[in-house]
Amino acid sequence: MTLPLSQLPAALRRIVGDAHVLTEGDLTGYEQDWRRRERGRALAVVRPASTGEVAAVVRACAAHGAAIVPQGGNTGLAVGGVPDGSGTQVLLSLRRMDRVRALDGANLTVTAEAGCILQNLQAAAQEAGFLFPLSLAAEGSCTIGGNLATNAGGTQVLRYGNARELCLGVEVVTPQGEVWNGLTGLRKDNTGYDLRDLFIGSEGTLGIITAAAMKLYPLPAAKLTAWAAVPSMQAAVDLLGLAHRHLGAGLTGFEVMGQFALSLVDKHYPQLRVPFLHDPAAAPGRPKQGGAPTGGSEPRTAGSVGAPFFVLLENSDHESEAHARAQFERLLEAALEAGCVSDAVVAESLAQAKGLWHIRESIPLAQAEEGLNIKHDISVPVSRIPAFVAETDALLAREVPGVRLVDFGHLGDGNLHYNVQAPEGADGQAFLREQEDRINTLVFDAVARHAGSISAEHGIGSLKAAKLPHYKSPVALELMRAIKRAVDPQGIMNPERVLA
Repeated sequence: MTLPLSQLPAALRRIVGDAHVLTEGDLTGYEQDWRRRERGRALAVVRPASTGEVAAVVRACAAHGAAIVPQGGNTGLAVGGVPDGSGTQVLLSLRRMDRVRALDGANLTVTAEAGCILQNLQAAAQEAGFLFPLSLAAEGSCTIGGNLATNAGGTQVLRYGNARELCLGVEVVTPQGEVWNGLTGLRKDNTGYDLRDLFIGSEGTLGIITAAAMKLYPLPAAKLTAWAAVPSMQAAVDLLGLAHRHLGAGLTGFEVMGQFALSLVDKHYPQLRVPFLHDPAAAPGRPKQGGAPTGGSEPRTAGSVGAPFFVLLENSDHESEAHARAQFERLLEAALEAGCVSDAVVAESLAQAKGLWHIRESIPLAQAEEGLNIKHDISVPVSRIPAFVAETDALLAREVPGVRLVDFGHLGDGNLHYNVQAPEGADGQAFLREQEDRINTLVFDAVARHAGSISAEHGIGSLKAAKLPHYKSPVALELMRAIKRAVDPQGIMNPERVLA
């Protein structure tokens, strides 16, 4: 027998305490998504502090027939971690579960709770002399549980893989309120179905990840960053091939950025001073090593104003900085000779390198400052990205006159954030209302023609749930639905997400 929903908040208070069940006051930070696309209304926001409390909360919700929306740092981009507007769903926040439980240097693993901020996990690893390589723009506020729930990617997938590849085990609370402790930290465990990978990327629809055992790596002896102007997207792909040959496993980051994307950073954050955007007098030449004409805060740049695309490369070396720099310079000289780079700059200090990465990471913020936009997180085989961009750029320019395209992303692993900005001066709300579905269809159809995916690292959430059946195999969808029915027969775990 299902208990009355009105009695659930009191039951939750008995589990986690009055202070950690929120039903009144300003709950915007929990009920509104990061992009401010949707604002829901929760029956209650509950903040457990342990796996045992999470399990008890889930059992209580199941007994009262209440749906549960798990939430980490609420930095998701697909509206998958906020409640709907019914006022009947429980928002389960994992922010209080933020401990690093253990670090095993010999096993190269770290075990952390789901609410641990990614940046804090990186810092704990570095303090112990190791590298935790998952890195993305939201790392100061996103959580490891959310990273795993969406199988986050970031800037170093090229070398280390997505969150899934970095995870060796998870602890999960099932929809029945049982706890599966899969925190083995084993790299080999061939004892049946891989339940770990079932929960990673499931966006909270199958259970709640409460902790994870993650891989660590030795800290590199040196990490160098370069910024290059390239004459075309094909040239960027050619540069990637050269980088693979010259740097091998040392190539840990390869980002591409369109000129318009960087012009938005220049417009809204002029203090960042984007390389090559404002120096028409200087001529292209050999790879530049930065001086510091503005007090050491940025590398010196040269030439290439008007380049349509720019590339940010990272080389991590386990020998020495001198070795890393020599490798980088040979790569960039070869690229200049091959014509796939028109000019380049190598950061001369950690501060300069961070400055270059800060420019790249500021693109989404600058786009938000410019106004409402339509985001696409797509992946296409690297070899087909130039054709996809050329075809889709032309298609959107023809179908939606004046539309502005914000291309940037992780070219090294085939993931583009192919975003669409409203025409200059247009009403952003009206643009989204009138054009979003049509533009999504145009872009997703182009992705399908190029054998790609409509979601590379942001997940499906509720934004893409209705679109998924048009681009996912019917057989795959039915297998996913069968798993959902078997694991969550009540359908209480993050409903209407992923599978509409």
